[in-house]
Amino acid sequence: MEYTHKPVLLKECLGGLNIKAGGIYVDGTLGRAGHSLEIVKRLTTGRLIAIDRDKAALDAAPARLEGHMDKVTLVRGNFGDLTNILASLNVGGVDGMLFDLGVSSPQLDDGSRGFSYLQDAPLDMRMDQSAPLTARDVVNGWSREELKRILWQYGEERYSGPIAAAIVREREKAPIETTGQLAELVRSAMPAKARREKQHPAKRSFQAIRIAVNDELGEVERLLPAALGALNAGGRLAVISFHSLEDRLVKTFYADWAKGCTCPPDFPVCVCGRKPKVKLVGKRPIVADEAELNENPRARSAKLRVAEKV
Repeated sequence: MEYTHKPVLLKECLGGLNIKAGGIYVDGTLGRAGHSLEIVKRLTTGRLIAIDRDKAALDAAPARLEGHMDKVTLVRGNFGDLTNILASLNVGGVDGMLFDLGVSSPQLDDGSRGFSYLQDAPLDMRMDQSAPLTARDVVNGWSREELKRILWQYGEERYSGPIAAAIVREREKAPIETTGQLAELVRSAMPAKARREKQHPAKRSFQAIRIAVNDELGEVERLLPAALGALNAGGRLAVISFHSLEDRLVKTFYADWAKGCTCPPDFPVCVCGRKPKVKLVGKRPIVADEAELNENPRARSAKLRVAEKV
């Protein structure tokens, strides 16, 4: 287990959402309901829609949100399908949304789910255990070129070529079945100096395969336009990311939405008619302070960006 569960950047998220007691809010990544609980505590006549693709998270939610379930609607689904989820609930607009991207603590804590390189388990890594694609399928079925691509693109793994080649050589003998096998294979494919680095040699490769299995970046690309469209004027969108690929996506979308007139500066009047769709709540991402880092190592890589719809 890399860390125990604590809701990351909790007070910053609550401040960023600027919660109204009668508003409608979405927690698109319910997890262990740490953020959800604090949001719903601040509602009186309002409503919280809590979404997760993981059935285990939804099954645990009523106990974690005990005393508040009359204000909560639980939905099993992917946040990338936000438009259809809200339409199915007859929700026309919401006042705030929070998305805590990446793998959740319960999934890491449960060694049988196959997310962790520190515990030996079947290669799975599915956030939604009813989804067809598993890490075993990726590792044993995808071509060497595709494996190299995802290791480099999603894991920023500088030894993506040797690792992909080692995986292909090994699976020609017998299928790679467990996280322990994969972690050792990755480690052995790396030069000695890389194996001595502070972080685990398999960390980047496991991240890359997990992102591919769950189409995490594709989900974020579908989510962000849908979230903007669903927000009421003055509504806030808060997104926590844990690695540079996700944060870059969020930053790029926000910057584009915040942009107004794009006419050349020498035009006497605006002819493009473009107006900002959001205003940024803070120009820089919000990160954890030292006190939170001491309590919660998971927060070290977390970045929160908040935008308000205009």
